[in-house]
Amino acid sequence: MQTAVIVHPAANCDRDAQVALRAATGNEPAMVWHAETELPQADLIVVPGGFSYGDYLRSGAMAARSPIMGEVAKRAGDGVPVLGICNGFQILTEAGLLPGALLRNAHIDFVCGMRTLRVDSTDSPFTRGYESGAYVRFPVAHHDGNFEADEETLNRIEGEGRVAFRYVENVNGSARAIAGVLNEKGNVLGMMPHPERVISPLLGGEDGAVFFRQLIEAIQ
Repeated sequence: MQTAVIVHPAANCDRDAQVALRAATGNEPAMVWHAETELPQADLIVVPGGFSYGDYLRSGAMAARSPIMGEVAKRAGDGVPVLGICNGFQILTEAGLLPGALLRNAHIDFVCGMRTLRVDSTDSPFTRGYESGAYVRFPVAHHDGNFEADEETLNRIEGEGRVAFRYVENVNGSARAIAGVLNEKGNVLGMMPHPERVISPLLGGEDGAVFFRQLIEAIQ
């Protein structure tokens, strides 16, 4: 199992993703700098969180146009699973790989801390190991995590079973409490919470370790 982590300037969760993937696969992930134009062979690509390019213009807007994202889009089109976490979710929406947009939190506050999510869709490698309606706890840490889309888009992604996770407590005002959304093929997931930050009891929980372990098992 080979994985890759995309590294953008001012990302601050790429090493967390690296550690989580190493633990889940037993292999060292490829750390791919944003200026590269080629990706090594990878069975899973992770676009991690952080504040790429200092969140100038809009969160994720500049990173979405970095050279490596063209290859990420191509691999996604070929069916390779792509996971965007927090700023990675913002980047994937800005790159057109996921619907909607991540706006400023409804109360204009930076939200941070452990939050409970409900698993909605299990029809993807990211959530196949869960039962529908299961609960997980992942930390959040964002200022622009308010997922919004027009009503037609929201109805479509709901009807197609593309809502992977919902907030039990809607901490940022996201439409329909959406915390994670899938693309049409189900091989691209964007989520604001951080499963890579809870992969050990020493870090406050193991729900993230379960998430990555189940994901790797579904891909293999």
